[in-house]
Amino acid sequence: MKADKASVTRLLKTARGQLDGILKMVEDDRYCLDISNQILATESILKKVNREIVHAHMQSCVKGAVGGPDAGEKVEELMTLFDKLAK
Repeated sequence: MKADKASVTRLLKTARGQLDGILKMVEDDRYCLDISNQILATESILKKVNREIVHAHMQSCVKGAVGGPDAGEKVEELMTLFDKLAK
């Protein structure tokens, strides 16, 4: 992985903490929209960390493969990922 590991780790630990908080909110029968807002905040963090990882992949693996024998494979991998993101 070529992304900044410290940044990725910090973001993932923050998301994990938020998930723990959401579970506690559910157990405590908190207001539905408060829970939903926390879920949206967690999703936002996960999207951000995913963007960082994909960006680093494009800057290293894909950029390095351009013009080489692996270029088509790297493009296909990205297309598959973009299809998943579009769902």
